[in-house]
Amino acid sequence: MKTRITEMLGIEHPIIQGGMHHVGLAELAAAVSNAGGLGIITGLTQGTPEKLANEIARCHTMTDKPFGVNLTFLPSLTPPDYPGLIQSIIDGGVKVVETAGNNPAKWLPILKENGIKVIHKCTSVRHALKAETQFPLMVLNAVGTPVKTTYRTSYCYLAQRTSSLYLLYHRAAWRMVAVWLPLLLWEQRV
Repeated sequence: MKTRITEMLGIEHPIIQGGMHHVGLAELAAAVSNAGGLGIITGLTQGTPEKLANEIARCHTMTDKPFGVNLTFLPSLTPPDYPGLIQSIIDGGVKVVETAGNNPAKWLPILKENGIKVIHKCTSVRHALKAETQFPLMVLNAVGTPVKTTYRTSYCYLAQRTSSLYLLYHRAAWRMVAVWLPLLLWEQRV
């Protein structure tokens, strides 16, 4: 299957594994990538930049296909070493980063300078629209929908109001399978 997202990410199928704490390891990411999707290593599961670098290296030994790393930016009294984690991603040759949580704008310039494509995960139309206007992303991943809004309504609203490439996922799908399956792929101006 050939779509703009498969061409952009260098994958065979428009299937992107979600970042999953404690299970988003090299084995799962490599398996998804070897099957033609985009496997994702969960960065915060590793704990330190050194452990993330080791996990990225392990994944490279299991696949020659593209894979990414999920970085969730959370408020914390003792935040993870985000600069170190990002340097591990850069040094490891990873070309896709999925961000989630807080606004990733602080980290986008260094990712962009190193040719890394960014997918930002949003949980509502409001967050997706805000993300598009505040920082230049290549892909927004709209997961779930706002309260009292159907998936189709959210999809149409995003399609009419924005120019980014959006992937919309059915919230229940990720509970049943190891990867998130895109139900809709909007391919308007990027």
